[in-house]
Amino acid sequence: MAATPAAIPLTLPRDLSPWGMFLAADIVVKAVMIGLAFASLLTWTIWFAKALELLAARRQLRRAIEALNESRSLADAMTRLNGRGGDVAVMLQATETELRLSADAISAEGVKERIASRLERIEAAAGRRMIRGTGILATVGATAPFVGLFGTVWGIMNSFIGISKQHTTNLAVVAPGIAEALLATALGLVAAIPAVVMYNMFSRWTAGYRAQQADAAAAILRLASRDLDRGAFNRPLGDRRRPIAAIE
Repeated sequence: MAATPAAIPLTLPRDLSPWGMFLAADIVVKAVMIGLAFASLLTWTIWFAKALELLAARRQLRRAIEALNESRSLADAMTRLNGRGGDVAVMLQATETELRLSADAISAEGVKERIASRLERIEAAAGRRMIRGTGILATVGATAPFVGLFGTVWGIMNSFIGISKQHTTNLAVVAPGIAEALLATALGLVAAIPAVVMYNMFSRWTAGYRAQQADAAAAILRLASRDLDRGAFNRPLGDRRRPIAAIE
């Protein structure tokens, strides 16, 4: 005799909490969920590490630019920074190196161009260092929704296979499999949305950092130009390392 509507179970036989759905999911869907959870953990780890690195670098660079703006010469700037300027100290050292190598040069303009070239490469290297690791955020943000969708499609396929085997469309049979499949899409969005937001945030922060690097390079060029106009370029290297006031 056919079952009456009252005889059909009205309660779902499975635990439909997120953990329960994960445990009951197909092995492929489980692998997708684990991969997305790992991607989300990696995203937050990169955000924490890069945020600390960028904030510290920008604060150090801001102090170094203030010291450069208050200096009268390259020697004065090196004394003020005393090796604590990070990339700015590297720029100052590169400028001193170029001045030493160009001690017998005829044109001061050529010296300035070579100094600018050195500073440009240091800026580029610092920019590449700051964006290192952020490409993972872009990858997670772009691929996580599709990986989650793959898990959803696979789970729904298994749900339809289960329906065909049991010859029933009872909600208690259909709902758990579909819910497990949709959980994969939810995890994909949970991984992708923060990754996209963080990547855009780091892009803005890195652009600001590069602008500060350009400001520091411009300040160093101004100091080198002052030293050249004052005749420091034609002095022995030992004299150029001393403050201008002490020489004059």
